[in-house]
Amino acid sequence: MADIGSIMAEGMVGALLREKRLTVATAESCTGGLIGDRLTNISGSSDYFMGGVMSYSNRVKEKILGVPAITLETVGAVSSECALAMAQGVRHLLDTDIGVSATGIAGPGGGTPQKPVGLVYIALSADGYERVECFIWSGDRIQNKRESSEAALKILIEYLQSL
Repeated sequence: MADIGSIMAEGMVGALLREKRLTVATAESCTGGLIGDRLTNISGSSDYFMGGVMSYSNRVKEKILGVPAITLETVGAVSSECALAMAQGVRHLLDTDIGVSATGIAGPGGGTPQKPVGLVYIALSADGYERVECFIWSGDRIQNKRESSEAALKILIEYLQSL
């Protein structure tokens, strides 16, 4: 069950998107659709949430979202470059004002010394604005996914409040 803080963040995102008359789409890897799930917890979210792409594989990142193959080959899927390309790609693919993405290593496996478990990049792309944040969570898989979705909503709120 979602806690009060979570519902408040989701409601705030919805209210701000409605107030600003903007739309959003998500491109998610390590969060497995959790950001989109949370956005749709608000009744009427179809007014502003157009959809999302769960791009768990590099093939989907490249073929559907347009992440350059060279990005995936050189810096990898867990990188600021990939996160930004995902956010840009979903924004263009679904023709929205804002694209939000998350890519990382939820755990418990998959980490390396250079890219540890819990490393997540969250990006936001909008007309004339781009932002990528890096986080390293220390929880288990579910906690890391939850923290990542919360961070994505906060980044979205900060952007919308700046307009």
